[in-house]
This record gives sequence, structure tokens and C-alpha cells, in this order.
Amino acid sequence: MKNADFLTQKRHVTTPSGNIGYLEHGSGPVALFVHGVLLNSYLWRHQLAQLGGMRRCIAVDLLAHGDTEIATTQDVSVTANAHMLAQFLDAMHIDQVDLVGNDSGGGICQIFAALYPERLRSLTLTNCDAHDNWPPEPFKPFVAMVAAGGLPDTLNAMLADKAVYRSPQALGPAYERPEAVTDEAIETYLRPFLRSPQRTRDIERFVNAFDCRHTVQIEDRLKQVRAPTLIAWATDDIYFDTKWSHWLASTIPGTRKRVELASARIFFPEERPDEFNRELETHWKLSAGVAAH
Repeated sequence: MKNADFLTQKRHVTTPSGNIGYLEHGSGPVALFVHGVLLNSYLWRHQLAQLGGMRRCIAVDLLAHGDTEIATTQDVSVTANAHMLAQFLDAMHIDQVDLVGNDSGGGICQIFAALYPERLRSLTLTNCDAHDNWPPEPFKPFVAMVAAGGLPDTLNAMLADKAVYRSPQALGPAYERPEAVTDEAIETYLRPFLRSPQRTRDIERFVNAFDCRHTVQIEDRLKQVRAPTLIAWATDDIYFDTKWSHWLASTIPGTRKRVELASARIFFPEERPDEFNRELETHWKLSAGVAAH
């Protein structure tokens, strides 16, 4: 999916949390994809393109991201984003979903699973924040930079020179092949944050609200999630060590499989779509007919 197609296919639905931007492709039971910080639904373009024959694939833009429009007073915390997902499903008249999350979106999916377990048909978690690892240690300098007011200059620098985005000092470590990240993708991810001063303030608020209490406090509920769960983990991720995949697998009783993608990094759904999509297809087939309690 090219950037131009992405922009023309974007839809919106109104919820109590805001006017939520999303992409949709395919038919059948709904699979809902949730991206992480600094990205948007474009992350999941390969899943939407390749899995539409098996699922009605929907990828949302989180609060403070992409084309989602919110009020200046809207709570943008990760728990607020989990509630937004439930509101989004209500607005779309969708009962249950196969939920898929990455990065902070995976943390939001855990909160959603804990608060709305009856709405899960299945759950898939890739490298993501979990329990008290939010924000992860390697991401804390970025959080500190945002708190100090440096985000506008940083965003402008990454957009003016895309090599900055791909560098080891910025988003380079999130990719197995940072040199292959296109200028188009970088524009699609970052440009929305600079469309207005409010949008920049909203993403600052999102990052400033990072606090592991959101995931720590739902641990007991997470231990009750019995929806069939796949844990798919990149082994070369500096942010989320494989130990967290083991923690999630042992905490969530519905876990059916934990798989490692050797040498992959956090954004592998974008870089290794064929490998990841095969895992999703198998997971969904095995999960069919399994009741989530």
C-alpha cells in the first residue's frame, strides 16, 4: 500500500474519545491492529493487504496519532486508549475481535484484554511494553527529551533529513534494516504530528503520560485472560528483551504459542510481513471455535 492509497482509503468514526482514523480491508471476522508510539495504522499495511481474504482487517490510529482527531482536554493515556478501542468497536457495531498489538500498542492491548475480555476472540502480542517495563530503559532518553520540550525540533529534524530518523540515535534501532525504511513511510508516520500545534502537544502528552502503573495494576486481570493468545517476539530488540515474551506467556493463561523471530527487531510486522502473517493465519485457524472467557 503506497502512501497515496493509504491517505485516500483512510476512514473515520466518531466516538466519545474523538474522531478515530482507521484503515480497513477484507471481509469476515474482524481483526483489529494496534500500533505503538510515533507510528500509525500505516504500520499494518502489509497485514491488511495480505490477510484480507481471511479477516476484515482494521487498523486504528491511536489517540494523538495519525488522522485521529481529539479535543484538547482528551485523556491520551494508554488506559484511555484501551477504552477508546472499546468505544471504536461500539461505534462500528463490532462485538469481538482478533486483537493484534505492537510496541506501546501491545501494552494497550493488554489493558484492553484485562478490561474487556469478553470482546476478544483471540489475542496476539508482539514486542511491547509489559508490567513494569514501561517505558523501557533504552526509550527513557526519548521520554526525557520530550519532557524537556525538544520534540518539535526533533520531529522537524527527522523530516528534514530522513537519515536522522534511520540513525542509531533515533529510530534506527527499531529496525532490522533501517536503511530500507522509505522516505514515504517516515513522512506518513511523522508529518501528522506537525499539522498543528495542538497535534504536537497531543503526542507530547501521550509520551509524558507513560507510566508502568497502567500495566502493573491490571496484572491480576491479565491472569484471567483465557482468549487464545499468540506471543510473537523479535529476538534482537533493544527495547523489549525476550524475557518479556516469557513473562507474558506465563501470565496470560490463554497463551497457546510463544514464537521467536531470530534477529528481528520491534517493527518486524512491517519488515517481515510474510513470516508474521503466516503465524497469524495459523493462530486464527487454531483459535476458531475456541470460546474466550
